[in-house]
Amino acid sequence: MTPAPLTERLSDPRGPLFFPVTAYGPGGSLDLDVYRTHVRRGVAAGAAAVFAACGTGEFHALLPEEFEACVRAAVEAAEGRVPVVAGAGYGTALAVRYAHLAADAGADGILALPPYLVLAGQEGLLCHYREIAAATDLPVIVYQRDNAVLTPSTVVELARTDGVIGLKDGLGDLDLMQRVVSAVRTEVPGDFLYFNGLPTAEQTQLAYRALGITLYSSAVFCFVPEIALAFHRALRTGDLPTAHRLLDGFYRPFVELRAQGRGYAVSLVKAGVRLRGLDVGEVRPPLHEPAEDHVKQLAQLIERGYQLLEEDA
Repeated sequence: MTPAPLTERLSDPRGPLFFPVTAYGPGGSLDLDVYRTHVRRGVAAGAAAVFAACGTGEFHALLPEEFEACVRAAVEAAEGRVPVVAGAGYGTALAVRYAHLAADAGADGILALPPYLVLAGQEGLLCHYREIAAATDLPVIVYQRDNAVLTPSTVVELARTDGVIGLKDGLGDLDLMQRVVSAVRTEVPGDFLYFNGLPTAEQTQLAYRALGITLYSSAVFCFVPEIALAFHRALRTGDLPTAHRLLDGFYRPFVELRAQGRGYAVSLVKAGVRLRGLDVGEVRPPLHEPAEDHVKQLAQLIERGYQLLEEDA
């Protein structure tokens, strides 16, 4: 695909952006049948796009051949109904290799994850993302977080780069994001996309929306799509009472529970998928499973979330 079609498909989403977990069988190997079911259910529930083998999908834990198999399975399960974007990361050479694998598997775009370990300067980061963009014809979304924090001038240069269509922010510095949006709007008028990529992005989406950033990732959609859709719909229609009820009664308690353990942004989500009846297996090391009591609290929170939906109805 060329960048324009993916940009158009993501510009006005009717549902959240879905970041599926990666399914493993009892022995820890990929379970692609369960993974396809997970993706298929998410698309049927109303996801606007599938971001396969990214952070929630344990990109870091997948061998290259497993990565390609997951992306291909996501493309098969989506059946063209929504775009499939695949992760690509590590150093530049490996990120380029993953971009090629994603293209071969039929992905519609790339989410360029931060480079591995190094604290690179702006010139190096710009070169890194430009090489990923030049590697294939797939549109690239750059993921800003941790060791990949970009200045407004660097984002302007990325927006001028063929193939780079957007920036996903996992940092949460609203002052920086306002300056980025302003700089790109001034220097490179057009349809550059911005995404709220913070963990449980719903918790901060009201603030991001004030900056004009309406796209956001939803890990919660993996296991409670009805709640995620209700919140997304409340934002789209300006129904602040419903948004506030869901924030106060579900999302804030979930974020507080997520903060109880390292890696819970992935492992607690995966536990939620299992609680809803789909056995996607456990996380791979170095992540670890949530404590039993935390899983019980999650089950209670899921029940509370659905009670809120019934009250709204």
